[in-house]
Amino acid sequence: MEVKIVNHSPYPLPKYETEHSAGLDLRADIPEQLTLSSLQRVIVPTGLFIELPKGFEAQIRPRSGLAAKHGIGVVNSPGTIDSDYRGEIKVIIVNLSSEPFVLNPGERVAQMVIARHERVDWNQVEELSETGRGAGGFGSTGKS
Repeated sequence: MEVKIVNHSPYPLPKYETEHSAGLDLRADIPEQLTLSSLQRVIVPTGLFIELPKGFEAQIRPRSGLAAKHGIGVVNSPGTIDSDYRGEIKVIIVNLSSEPFVLNPGERVAQMVIARHERVDWNQVEELSETGRGAGGFGSTGKS
């Protein structure tokens, strides 16, 4: 699928890092290093603008390496970019560790997955069909 993209950053376009990668890495388009204190969150610009086809969204997700090694996450994970949005892609990151984290210009800060989605028409009813699970949730099917 071809997607239109405008790049106002000095960094290369997002790319898949391996043959089977689902996500494209997004880079921080910041002018200088940024230090995030413990529990601090910040909106990081990418310099990227996209035009997705109708029926698709871009999901913004944390990078597992930053999460595991430094406690860096995406606050509204996954963030959604709708097909009619034309503004700059920005990532809301948070430092969930107890140590400060230094974010460098051009650092890969999150990943973006392009996904198809459906729209629904509601059919309001008085009751739903029965299942074995029923209303059980939040661990009702077991510990693991």
